[in-house]
Amino acid sequence: MAYDQVNDRQPAGQQEEPSLRRPYAPSTGARRRPRRPWRFKRLIPQSLLGRSLLIIILPLVILQVISTWAFYDRHYENITRRLSQAVAGEIAAVADILLHHDDPLEAAEAFAMANEHLNLTMDLREPQRVEYEPPFWPSLIHDRLGRALEEQLNFDFAIDTVSYEGHVEVRADLGAKGLLHVLVPRSRLFSSTIYIFLWWMFSSSVVLSIIATIFMRNQVRPIRRLAKAADAFGRGQDVGEFRPEGAAEVRRAGRAFLVMRDRLRRQVQQRTEMLAGVSHDLRTPLTRMKLELAMLPPSPEIDSLKSDLAQMERLMEGYLAFARGEGREVAQEVDVAQLLRACVGDARRSGNRVDLHLDSDLISVLRPQALHRALANLLANAGRFGEHVAVTAHRRSKGIEILIDDDGPGIPADQREEVFRPFLRLERSRNPDTGGTGLGLTVARDMIRGQGGKLTLHDAPGGGLRARIWLPA
Repeated sequence: MAYDQVNDRQPAGQQEEPSLRRPYAPSTGARRRPRRPWRFKRLIPQSLLGRSLLIIILPLVILQVISTWAFYDRHYENITRRLSQAVAGEIAAVADILLHHDDPLEAAEAFAMANEHLNLTMDLREPQRVEYEPPFWPSLIHDRLGRALEEQLNFDFAIDTVSYEGHVEVRADLGAKGLLHVLVPRSRLFSSTIYIFLWWMFSSSVVLSIIATIFMRNQVRPIRRLAKAADAFGRGQDVGEFRPEGAAEVRRAGRAFLVMRDRLRRQVQQRTEMLAGVSHDLRTPLTRMKLELAMLPPSPEIDSLKSDLAQMERLMEGYLAFARGEGREVAQEVDVAQLLRACVGDARRSGNRVDLHLDSDLISVLRPQALHRALANLLANAGRFGEHVAVTAHRRSKGIEILIDDDGPGIPADQREEVFRPFLRLERSRNPDTGGTGLGLTVARDMIRGQGGKLTLHDAPGGGLRARIWLPA
């Protein structure tokens, strides 16, 4: 049955036939793709901007990590250790005063002196047994001060870095003298230089990274414009006023692109004009021969000559069409589904039985006449050598896929690339009496390639030949 999944009705007067291809249905079994081996290249950015930024920023990050580690290991730990040793020595000095003097006034004077000159808050409390406990969370201050107190004090002590905000509590067991309670400001145990150093280092790195990103974007933008212009020119679109800009090498590549574009345009124009002139010159003697044959009495020899003249006209039109190529048609937004309906309608009117299956959204920027001609050539080829033809079009992630399947004799796999050569006909795989010129597939592939697409030949699922067309979306 010739039908279309998007309201393509059966033409009147045609009987329903079984469809060559089944409508698309999701597979019930999960197909596992072969796992590719892990490669380090997957982590590298693919764009030029990303790789340029990686070249600039990665050494900067490595340098910062090394500098931070060296500063932390050499400077911060040394300063913290020395500050802890100084505080531990002051606590040990006050503890010695308390142990060797029994006068409470002298203890009070020692506490006042420590508070005034050493910035330590001390008091003597009731005797209490203390034990050193490791911190719940790793703390550099707790570790350094604990080691310093172990070196300076000969009695048990405990350190608390959590209970007092902005202070560190030290409790030392002086035996019968009581419990020495000390509050040490945190500013005396560590230096804020590390925070200033890290803040300036990371903030300057962020600023430099932003400047490098802006600079590299400006350098990459001309390359992107050149690639976009080359792609548009290859698809037959108007490049517009493209001007080379950017670095010297990029401007040189842009000027080379403009020279290449002008050369290609001149070459196409010269070839078209030459073949058009040859065609015009040949039409005159062919027309004169046709008139002379028409005036002669009918005979088998006259009919044979008329057939030869008709074949010559077809060959001449094929040569001219092949030389003309894409012409000067401008690319525009095209509904590929509507174009396929028109091509399939023409094929059905020619007597071919064609099934059509389409997605709804098949919009792309293409040259409609060139695409129509390529599809018409492929449908005519499929209808000439097969009884049933199936046309399927789907939207893919990066383009539009069109499949044209027939149930004809097909083409051997080792000869599928040769059939795209101009004026080549395969006698074994195709009927030699079809009257073709050997340019149908060549012109079709030339038209599709000129729009950034791709045409390949494969085995059809039901036998025969499959023509797969990929078009950019």
